Amino acid sequence: MTQAPLLRQITDYANRADPYPLYAELRKTPVLQEEDGGPFVISTYWDIQSLLHDPRISSDASNLTARGDELTEQEEEEEAALPPSFLRLDPPEHDRLRRMTNRSFGPPHSPRRVHDMRGELAGIVSGLIAGFGDTDRIDVVDQFSYPFPVTVICRLLGVPREDEARFHSWADTIAAGLDPVPGDDPTERNRVTHEARMQLGMYLAGLVEERRKTPGDDMLSELVTSHGPDGPMTTMEVLSTAALLLIAGHETTVNLITNGMLTLLRHPEVLQRLRDDPRLAVSIVEELLRYEPPVQLVPQRTCIADIEVRGVTIPKGSSIWLVLAAGNRDPERFKDPERFDPDRQDIQHLGFGSGVHSCFGAPLARLEAQLALTELARRLDNPRLVEDPPLYRQNAVLRGPRHLNITFDGLRPQ
Repeated sequence: MTQAPLLRQITDYANRADPYPLYAELRKTPVLQEEDGGPFVISTYWDIQSLLHDPRISSDASNLTARGDELTEQEEEEEAALPPSFLRLDPPEHDRLRRMTNRSFGPPHSPRRVHDMRGELAGIVSGLIAGFGDTDRIDVVDQFSYPFPVTVICRLLGVPREDEARFHSWADTIAAGLDPVPGDDPTERNRVTHEARMQLGMYLAGLVEERRKTPGDDMLSELVTSHGPDGPMTTMEVLSTAALLLIAGHETTVNLITNGMLTLLRHPEVLQRLRDDPRLAVSIVEELLRYEPPVQLVPQRTCIADIEVRGVTIPKGSSIWLVLAAGNRDPERFKDPERFDPDRQDIQHLGFGSGVHSCFGAPLARLEAQLALTELARRLDNPRLVEDPPLYRQNAVLRGPRHLNITFDGLRPQ
């Protein structure tokens, strides 16, 4: 494989339906650089895991250029629109904001928050399936795997569900901006992304002001009013955190559920096993996170010191891409990695990342996917794909079908 078109191959839409042969080629040269000054691409499991835990690898936006000491014009505009979330910060600031956010989301302060949502989540799933009506054909994305996590995150944050159409457009635009290689007109893409961040920031600012005046029992109110050991969040910190939760809280889960249903329909014997034994959902979701992860690569990491990986020195200031999906199918780590196997005993996947930036919402995403896939398997009678492969989103980072049309013989009773 020639190195010159490497970045284009990874981000090329033509590879979205099945990028795994390309990832297998990448692993043959575990540390690749397209050209001088271009990013270093890491594609093997142990190297990715090590770098995710390496304090010499930075997520801070201010380190994303070779200069290392100043932001690009685009990044300055983005900060003006909405400051970086803790996902784009390093310790100790990352740790402080993540710790403050976690007070209202998980242990030790709210240890049962996700667990106690199980009944509510099951009700949302049942309602969406009931909404299929008498039809024998649906688009899983539009009618199920998108509205489910969006409804959940809206309720959790306290965002009015009727405003969903507004932030759906903003979220799609911002998510598209994650692609590390711009399309035909990067200037226009940057402008549109900046405008979406501005609009989302102004919308959330209005909600924050409402919660200051009249707090509720939602997470946004807790972010606004909480005064723990770290003190209160600033208004801008609340806005950036709320935007992160709103977007990340549904974008990845949509893909996880959709990729999961597609994989089960391609493996009908596993679908039948899930229908017969809902307890299998836990191991199915873990194997899905390895086999078809919703986040394919992490492009926004930078060396803040020289690092040696397999004899190759990656200089300070260099950009690094960590191809999580390639690591998840590394034969040096997993036996028979190209096989979807929910009985796999050792699934320490990279589907939620690792280290200090491991996915904040992983417990909720796991539960949502388990409930969603279990109920679809149980309720849909003889489901079948209308087209395979389906049409994929044009996003190399967040990989999933844009639509997943299926047909079935009817709905089983609830």
